[in-house]
Amino acid sequence: MIRKLCIAAAACFLAFPEIAAAFCPPGLPQILDGADRGEPDSEYVLGYIYMTGCYDHHDPAEAVKWWRKAAEQGNVNAQTALGGAYSSGEGTSRDYAEAAKWFRKAAEQGDARAQFELGKAYYLGSGVIKDYREAVSWFGKSAGQGYAPAETGLGLAYSTGNGVPLNYAEAARLWRKAAEKGDFDAQTFLGAAYASGMGVEKDYAESARWYRKAADQGFAPSQTVLGTMYALGLGVEKNISKARYWLQTACGNGDQNGCEFLNKL
Repeated sequence: MIRKLCIAAAACFLAFPEIAAAFCPPGLPQILDGADRGEPDSEYVLGYIYMTGCYDHHDPAEAVKWWRKAAEQGNVNAQTALGGAYSSGEGTSRDYAEAAKWFRKAAEQGDARAQFELGKAYYLGSGVIKDYREAVSWFGKSAGQGYAPAETGLGLAYSTGNGVPLNYAEAARLWRKAAEKGDFDAQTFLGAAYASGMGVEKDYAESARWYRKAADQGFAPSQTVLGTMYALGLGVEKNISKARYWLQTACGNGDQNGCEFLNKL
């Protein structure tokens, strides 16, 4: 039971690295013993420990080593994690083709995150030949499991007509699903949809509400837009103090537009 909880938790937190370091799987001696005996679940969890620095064991290269052992035995969580390591270049040389290979193995086993990552690879032509229809296919499989980033990606495809017929209303519907789950990209896209009337009735107040949700999560581009809306009084009461706050925050988070608009305020 402890091992199953460790595996599920590690897979969850690797999808959300900003909180991963706060969780360390229990039962380290049992995990080490299982990994030494070649148990793929233990190898996967041990890789997680090395990647996140649990128990002062931070060593990304060692993490990749253990994930590869587990992935080669068919462990779906390790395959997804290994794909992520190759994509980011953490613990190994960045190799998008190798990332796509491991994402595909996990995606074919039904892993929602891997399906999304493989779809993204096809959408961007990262490690594979760009193919919007193939991207949409994998986005759809992942979105069908309720994975918010895939819903956002599928919405983007509908908003551009890449791989599917152009359909702004469907894009907005998908973005809303993901936005309600807290996906800040979807919240930003939905805010833009309401500002432009793309697939929804134009509504600056609703636009500002969604931009605020993304801004509150620290997404700098949304902070810039929200600051601009306060400066202009679009969807919110005009408030130069709040405009300055959000533009300063965006600028501090590295958004160049936020810096430029702040200088013009």
